[in-house]
Amino acid sequence: MARVAFFSPMKSPDSPVPSGDREMARNLIKAIGAQGDEVILVSDLRIYDKTGNAEMQQRLHTYADAEARRLVTDLPSDTGLWVTYHNYYKAPDLLGPKVCAARGIPYLQLESTRATSRLHGPWSDFAQAAHDACDAADVIFYHTANDLITLEREKYGKQRLVELPPFLPITKLPPASTCDGPMLAVGMMRHGDKLASYQLLAQALSHLTGDWALDVAGDGPARSDVETLMAPFGSKVRFLGQLDRDSVQTAYASASIVAWPGVNEAYGMIYLEAQASGVPVVAQDRPGVRDVLAPADYPAVDAGPEGLATRLRTLLGDPALRRSLGTTAREYTSKRHLMPAATERFWQAARPLIGGTA
Repeated sequence: MARVAFFSPMKSPDSPVPSGDREMARNLIKAIGAQGDEVILVSDLRIYDKTGNAEMQQRLHTYADAEARRLVTDLPSDTGLWVTYHNYYKAPDLLGPKVCAARGIPYLQLESTRATSRLHGPWSDFAQAAHDACDAADVIFYHTANDLITLEREKYGKQRLVELPPFLPITKLPPASTCDGPMLAVGMMRHGDKLASYQLLAQALSHLTGDWALDVAGDGPARSDVETLMAPFGSKVRFLGQLDRDSVQTAYASASIVAWPGVNEAYGMIYLEAQASGVPVVAQDRPGVRDVLAPADYPAVDAGPEGLATRLRTLLGDPALRRSLGTTAREYTSKRHLMPAATERFWQAARPLIGGTA
């Protein structure tokens, strides 16, 4: 068994602020340790520049230099691997390459992206640091075909690029949904892409007629905007607030459809959660999102809200089709997107690196 150093520069897995990034980091730690290996979070240092501020980037370099020096000394001597989650131009890994070079530890990355377009401009320093960190990695695990494009183009030396599909931190499927309840939307209520998905959803709903209902699970700073968007539908839309994992699972257990357009989602964990519960998904056919969706008919982005509405009408009017698609989605998710598959894929690539046997 190995001791694995884990680092997430954008947000610590221990952060009290919920997000998909934090959730994925926690899931990765769980998956990596599922065979009995010890995963240690080696630093809580947040290396993140949201706005492209050169002064902030320099300050974070200074903090990272000090933290790297500490880790070179303090990291346990039997550390067999270093794994960094989500190295990219706003949150480069300024620790792993330095510590691994000094200590002779294999260096792996998960869900990294290369952005050569950012090598000029306000993030140029951090973008170069993220690019250099990618170059230092022995293995980069990618989640989507979209990420692979630039990783493959900029691949460094004998570096390996290994697919690690997004996954749920469970070993078996939850009970199948009855698919006879309200539609369900699950999404944080933030300005930007999340609000854009809510806007598209509201526009799609405006094309529906007859008897339908939608439950909305989520909360956040844009809640009043979302409530305004949904106000024309009156009691057909019910707000559930932010739900814990068990409460969301209860909502999936009867949901007829999970409706979420997926504007600029990296992939979208809610799609996997819905499919694991046998709930058919209505989403736009977008890069990243399509990597986790079970085979089905998804409207193109340029079909707009009308395309979403057409698909919603089809599924709302055909309970048998909903159940059939749900069954297919469960089978697809079980084979490809549960934790045992992720653990196996990770260690197939990582285990040979320990002790320099790669």
